[in-house]
Amino acid sequence: MISKEKVNGLIAKTDELRENIHKVIIGQDDVITQLLVGLIAGGHVLLEGVPGLAKTLMVKTLADAVDGSFSRIQFTPDLMPSDILGTEILQTDKQGNKFFEYTPGPVFANIVLADEINRTPPKTQAALLELMQEYSVTYAGKKYPLPDPFFLLATQNPIEQSGTFPLPEAQVDRFLLYVKVNYPTAAEEEEILLATTGSKKSRVEAVFHKEEVRQLQELCRQVSIDRGLITQVSNWIRNTRPEDSSNQMIKDFVDWGAGPRAGQSLILAAKAHALLSGRYAVIPEDIKAMFIPALQHRLLLNFKAVSEKVNVQDILKDLMHGS
Repeated sequence: MISKEKVNGLIAKTDELRENIHKVIIGQDDVITQLLVGLIAGGHVLLEGVPGLAKTLMVKTLADAVDGSFSRIQFTPDLMPSDILGTEILQTDKQGNKFFEYTPGPVFANIVLADEINRTPPKTQAALLELMQEYSVTYAGKKYPLPDPFFLLATQNPIEQSGTFPLPEAQVDRFLLYVKVNYPTAAEEEEILLATTGSKKSRVEAVFHKEEVRQLQELCRQVSIDRGLITQVSNWIRNTRPEDSSNQMIKDFVDWGAGPRAGQSLILAAKAHALLSGRYAVIPEDIKAMFIPALQHRLLLNFKAVSEKVNVQDILKDLMHGS
């Protein structure tokens, strides 16, 4: 059990972590909050936005603020699974005997950036399935555990852009949060231009040790949540399924709804959001803040939705406000 003094110290350091990230990243408050929620909740985060919105820089800045190992993998059309997971190399011992030795790939790090994940074919994308769920890599029948903590952040360009491959639904569902990165405001863009075209460069200091990240993740699961809120989350998740839903937009525009993993993700994200707000109990505002990031990648829309230009955020807002 973590002491009360340690708990208060960890919570205070999350504010310091946010301030350090803002030394480099201007604006994008909601995106940074959602990245921190993913880190504290122990889940993976997928960021989507057009090129040039500092998605990669955000992840690298977060990694700099955490004293752990970091690895960046640039996903390209010719990337192979072994380029991510590692491979066996033929070795020779002192007696001249030959043997294969496993050499771990770049995924063996505390924080891993899968950059432009949807620019590699499905065969290589699928190499991430096991490690995202089981936090281990199986090679030649032997299982190798990943470092603890392990946090995967992936960036992707909008699927409408050329040279992209849609992620399999089973893989997308393994991301705790799906974060949309939007253009900055006019004032923020001016600040970005001023900060990035001069000679002064901001430095990010390591705020958290990886052991403290583990403690935060343990603390996150201890945050209390009222049974009534759990019932509400369960009702919302079940209401995303057309066959069970009382919501007309769900019935009209959704082919597949969210599974139980969506509810787990929403509750864990809400707990992490409560911690970031300095609270040890989830309130309805935590659920509402994480509702769209936790669910928007888990609903499959039908052709009618596409033809009428109805997006998943509109559907989820209607569901949340109509309950």
